[in-house]
Amino acid sequence: MNKSSSGRPVPPKPLYLRWKMWLVLAAVVLIYAWAFSGMPFDGIKKTAGQITRAIVKGLFNPEWDYVYLAEGEDLLRGLWETLAIALLGTSISVFLTVPFALWAARNLVKTRWFSGASTFTLSLIRTLPDIIVAIIFIKAVGPGAFAGVLTIGIHSIGMLGKLNAEAIEDLDMGPSEALKACGANRLQTIWFAIVPQAMPAYLSFALFRLEINVRSAAVLGMVGAGGIGTPLLFALEGRTWSRVGIILLGIIALVTLIDWISGNLRRRLVQGQ
Repeated sequence: MNKSSSGRPVPPKPLYLRWKMWLVLAAVVLIYAWAFSGMPFDGIKKTAGQITRAIVKGLFNPEWDYVYLAEGEDLLRGLWETLAIALLGTSISVFLTVPFALWAARNLVKTRWFSGASTFTLSLIRTLPDIIVAIIFIKAVGPGAFAGVLTIGIHSIGMLGKLNAEAIEDLDMGPSEALKACGANRLQTIWFAIVPQAMPAYLSFALFRLEINVRSAAVLGMVGAGGIGTPLLFALEGRTWSRVGIILLGIIALVTLIDWISGNLRRRLVQGQ
């Protein structure tokens, strides 16, 4: 039996605590083994090496002439459209998520089924993959940037609504109760007590979602929802790896810039609380 620093004997740990870590590790190994067992593997193709060398050569020798083309679509126009899709889609979701967040907050809505209905709606929106939502809007309004804006605007409501509802539930309800005691109605209580407290987190979540939406807008173009994804898909299908390289460099530069700007703004919001 071990002894503590004071010299008193320390009782041994229960058997289940000593075996707990090993049981968890065994469970993780079994889960990964089950996952890999369901992946079919027929071997590596004979042309894999040749194709890999062609891809690497094209990626490290990008087509710089594609950055700007006076007569047609180029990298700068594609990136600009991608950024516009992400900004407009995020703006739509930022406004539409407000009622869902207020209805889903359990400290504001005392009726359980009403709050639960909003929570279920947000979960349902998050469950749908953005690619599926994009295909639906493409069928409804046609291919192009408008379908991409609608996709990002609707799909982002699920995440923003959940985060904002949880932020509202963590607020101090003291100011709200004080306003109610002074005779303020529900709208005045929300506007003067809830909104000022929730606004920093609300804007921080919106900026964080913008970072995600810039990446999503670049991918949605591959199914016809506008942006840089469409020329990227054509370059991949045509195996013009030098063009794929310059497009990927442009996407990396755009995402890095947005992440840097958004990160700085979010830090200022947190420090200003």
